[in-house]
Amino acid sequence: MRCDPNYQPAPDLLKGRTILVTGAGDGLGKAAALAFARHGATLILLGRTIRKLENTYDEILEAGGPEPAIYPMNLEGAAPKDYEDLADTLTREFGSLHGLVHNAAELGALTPIDHARVEEWYKVLQVNLNAPFLLTHACLPLLREAGDASVVFVSDVVGRRAKAYWGAYAVSKFGLEGLMQVLAEETENSGAIRSNSYDPGVLNTQLRRNAHPGEVYAENPAAESVVPGLLYLIGPDSKGVTGQPFEWR
Repeated sequence: MRCDPNYQPAPDLLKGRTILVTGAGDGLGKAAALAFARHGATLILLGRTIRKLENTYDEILEAGGPEPAIYPMNLEGAAPKDYEDLADTLTREFGSLHGLVHNAAELGALTPIDHARVEEWYKVLQVNLNAPFLLTHACLPLLREAGDASVVFVSDVVGRRAKAYWGAYAVSKFGLEGLMQVLAEETENSGAIRSNSYDPGVLNTQLRRNAHPGEVYAENPAAESVVPGLLYLIGPDSKGVTGQPFEWR
């Protein structure tokens, strides 16, 4: 399903809403966090590199957005208890959660299956699939408490139609699509939570540069160019839309 390229979000679209973004220190995660804050949201910035999160934090404040919160977490090594602790902190500090964007991703090595390293396979699946499950599982009570919440899983074209050599990354994105669909099926009748995936397409991000080192990166669109699709999915304008694989192309 294609996003409407002419979508124009209201300036106060996300006023009063609290949204958690993983991988918020750079790339699409940072661009999304900045845009959400410009439209009134209070952000929880989650990532593994504090310096990058602090830069996003500073840019939000400089632009006049609501003061965000920083929550450092290494998704590769986080245990279930760490997610429970995060949910407890969010419950204590915010009481509810209106949006959850699973953006953080690990590429791994692009290699034939018979050359794949088992340790790297586990790492990619842990960051790209297990972490979104654990975070969503821990935050479901907070999402229900919001009454109108959206979970967005950032996907990829190879998670919908696999390509040779994409190995663990492609498999993890296929799994993410499945997790999105299961969550949508389980919550669609409640009206309180909607769940969709979003393939932003080719972008000038570090993950893209790692995957395609021969490209002329400057010719790829900036992450900011696809943020309108995320604003639509995370905000109230997409209420009632769930279980859909969106793309920006």
